[in-house]
Amino acid sequence: MNKNPLLGLKTFGQSVWLDFLSRSALENGEIQKLIDQDGASGLTSNPSIFEKAIAGSHDYDKAIRSMAHDGKSNKEIYEALTIRDIQHAASLFRPIYGQSEGEDGFVSLEVSPKLAHDTAGTLAEAHHLWAAVNRPNLLIKVPGTLEGLPVLRQLTGEGINVSITLLFGLPRYRQVLDAYLDGLEILVAHGKPLTRVRSVASFFLSRIDTLIDPILEKKQLEGGPVGEVAAGLHGQVAIASAKVAYQIYKEIFGGERYGKLAKLGARPPHNQYNSNGNSGCVPPAW
Repeated sequence: MNKNPLLGLKTFGQSVWLDFLSRSALENGEIQKLIDQDGASGLTSNPSIFEKAIAGSHDYDKAIRSMAHDGKSNKEIYEALTIRDIQHAASLFRPIYGQSEGEDGFVSLEVSPKLAHDTAGTLAEAHHLWAAVNRPNLLIKVPGTLEGLPVLRQLTGEGINVSITLLFGLPRYRQVLDAYLDGLEILVAHGKPLTRVRSVASFFLSRIDTLIDPILEKKQLEGGPVGEVAAGLHGQVAIASAKVAYQIYKEIFGGERYGKLAKLGARPPHNQYNSNGNSGCVPPAW
């Protein structure tokens, strides 16, 4: 029999994360099977994933009716449903988290996208979700807006795992890495350990080509030298961005500032390149 190619990815330092979640998959053993047979070592979630799971099945109907009967608001019902699923998923991935000494086995839960430009609101919801889920292998997903940077810094400084999502540009990626180091330095200043705090930087590659390729296609139609250059760049800008991002990563985490933190037990963040425009996929553990 041919070896499962997903399992082979581990030899390249890659971790396969699941990009879906549903109550039936949690309860019927589907998620556990993906862990056992396909080497899934993490799971990401977002509001779209939960919308599909809740609206596309009857798995949640009984719980929704019960909470609605008790007078719960839509927000309270949604939160209760998602927290329960995330807790269940975190328990399934907990053995991986333990075996890898906190390097893998994470499950993510996203703050409300409506708070993307609200630093105080994002921070408050992040604290609430972290306490409500109460699992060490939880990642709180925070959008990579300017307003999200202080949240990353603060949460990391409290020892809370953060996944910065919706990253599209290289300057913002550098800001994210700097904010992560700021947070680690806050932990050091407060005399707290660095060994368990983790972070993920999630780059949305497909969105870059979605934006740039139509522009390049128009340039190709013009012909001439400009058209030739545009043709060579078509479908390549996102990959080029990923390569430059990796160079930024090596620069920062090969530098003196991080070196001091590494001696105290700090770990660099995972880089998560999302080729399908959604969260998840494969984060290289560089």
